Amino acid sequence: MAKSVFTHRVGSQYDDLPEQRYHFPGRYLPQVQRSVGDLIVYYEPRRDKGRQAYIATAQVNSIEQDPKTPDHYYANLSGYLDFPTPVPFRIEETTFERSLQNPDRSTNLGQFQWAVRPIPEEEFAAIAAIGLSDADEESSLTQGLREPAPEPMERPLVQQLVSRRIRDKAFRQVVRRAYDDRCALTGIRMINGGGRSEVDAAHIRPVGDGHNGPDALRNGLALSKTVHWMFDRCFVTLDENYKILVKESLVPDEVKRLFVPGLTALLPNDPAFRPHPEYVAYHRKMFLEKKHG
Repeated sequence: MAKSVFTHRVGSQYDDLPEQRYHFPGRYLPQVQRSVGDLIVYYEPRRDKGRQAYIATAQVNSIEQDPKTPDHYYANLSGYLDFPTPVPFRIEETTFERSLQNPDRSTNLGQFQWAVRPIPEEEFAAIAAIGLSDADEESSLTQGLREPAPEPMERPLVQQLVSRRIRDKAFRQVVRRAYDDRCALTGIRMINGGGRSEVDAAHIRPVGDGHNGPDALRNGLALSKTVHWMFDRCFVTLDENYKILVKESLVPDEVKRLFVPGLTALLPNDPAFRPHPEYVAYHRKMFLEKKHG
């Protein structure tokens, strides 16, 4: 097994759903094969207004051949997690991927253009340390860019990345920030005296009970606690245009009056941060099928 960097561009032409699958041409197959069973980090390049940063991690489970496109494949992924702190490609004059840095500290463009690249354990750990630093203040990986990860680690990297506590906190931070701490369905934004937001981070496709939803911003909505309760129980959902759908008999009139005028959810300005249609459709199917006694 070996860790890799997967490059995913905003507006990619490939049939990607980064939280679940990564579509790639055959020239990258040997490296992706080496990563089966191991972790990868997603890098978003600057092109098309990308963040030029490492933005998430996931695990490669298997590889399938694309039945429609010759010499193309899918890497099937699980355990996707957005970093609360996107990690810049370069800090000052140093890159995380040392193999991409020439002796004069310029970037080796030939290697940089490879969409799938191997990355050593210590470089992956340094990226994860900064990416998750807000979500795990106690992390033994939070060492800074130039300080290598300790060997052996006090808490193994995989253990940290699968920790429900860390994942929940990271997901909550990413979603609240994208929605500016404002409930997507009511528009209400409440911050207490200590700076704590009232809104929850709700999974659209649930994580548990066999639903296997990812801890991804595009699978999240910022919802007030009451609306979150109703959303999880399929009293409310969204249609394909993000209009609010309500089970009229289950939602009191005083709650309906709280919904945003026009009943169109308030979403992030950046389309790349908005709920993915696939997750919205999954919740809407639950909404339509769920029977309430």
